[in-house]
Amino acid sequence: MNIEIREKDDERAVFVVDGVDDTFINTIRRICLVEIPTLAIEDVNIFKNDAKMFDEVLAHRLGLIPIKTDLSSYVFKSECDCEDHCSNCSVSFLLKEKGPKVVYSKDLKSDDPAIKPVYDTIPIVELREGEEVELEAIAELGLGSEHAKWQATTTCGYKYYPKIIIDNDKVTDLEEYVEECPRNVLQIEDDALTYNNVENCSTCRTCQRLSEKDDNAITIDFEEGKYIFKIETDGSLEPLEVLTIACDILSQKADNIINFVNEEE
Repeated sequence: MNIEIREKDDERAVFVVDGVDDTFINTIRRICLVEIPTLAIEDVNIFKNDAKMFDEVLAHRLGLIPIKTDLSSYVFKSECDCEDHCSNCSVSFLLKEKGPKVVYSKDLKSDDPAIKPVYDTIPIVELREGEEVELEAIAELGLGSEHAKWQATTTCGYKYYPKIIIDNDKVTDLEEYVEECPRNVLQIEDDALTYNNVENCSTCRTCQRLSEKDDNAITIDFEEGKYIFKIETDGSLEPLEVLTIACDILSQKADNIINFVNEEE
């Protein structure tokens, strides 16, 4: 297997994977979606809420705020020895504000400086004159398979690597093909039709249908075993960290199957 990174930042990554099949790449996709642990607010203790927003709605909004996650510092609550919550399995956020003002995610005060909301400007509740809100929000690790608030990825998918085959001996109107391509992939070079940045091709087959009048001069196909994979996260984890963890999880699943088979034998 070969991986080439095309784009990468703190929240988005695009890379080309070569030498795998549909089953493998789709398994990685599914693991990235629902099996990567992240921190999210699970329990909310509301001491005072004068706002026009019900307690349940306020707690729900808090739960959907993406939180920076350090997987090396925390364990699942189910794996912790504590009876309720402790610093090994949870992070506590305090919120105490008085109106008039809009309360934002930056107003949540964490007991761990390294763990905080990904974005400071997520509105939580609007307080009018004299209204107050005071609460404690407790975040813990969870999986996207349990609830969407623990999904590390907002977008995770792949497409087959496009392959464009052009028979210039049959092509008649070069400019027509260039104009009809919705992604501006086709271009004219040295009086011949060619393509630029094939990875931008959406395989819409507009050019292929157009080439029917030219005895099927263009064929759109896919590279066997090659894919363009895209990951976007909510900022709680970086995309390459998500991919690395997904590969580790898949490897562990494979080891478990092998061990099970060996035990049965």
